[in-house]
Amino acid sequence: MLLAGSVPLFLGALLSDIAYFNSFQIQWSNFAAWLIAGGLLCCGLALLFALVNLVRAEHKGGRATLYFVLLLATWGLGLVNAFEHAKDAWAVMPSGLVLSVIVTALAAVAAWTGLSNLRSGGVA
Repeated sequence: MLLAGSVPLFLGALLSDIAYFNSFQIQWSNFAAWLIAGGLLCCGLALLFALVNLVRAEHKGGRATLYFVLLLATWGLGLVNAFEHAKDAWAVMPSGLVLSVIVTALAAVAAWTGLSNLRSGGVA
């Protein structure tokens, strides 16, 4: 649930950045900053559980490692994006928009990787 929660939050931040890029209404930048903070919270907790899964995994390579690395990259770039959005509203563009696109794509790939591990009728 934490993994799936980060995707819509980062996507909402991306859409807010697009709206800010088109309208220059400062409130869109504020919305994006709050959505990024929520995405970082969900992603950070998912990263913690991915680390536990990686430590407990019998095979250290493969999907668990890829999943952890994707979540770590998502969280790290999301943190950079949060710092970028902490600037003055006029200084956020265009780097904030570019970072939001990258973080949203990474979150979607991480969610796909993490959730594709679930087997039908079984547990992860």
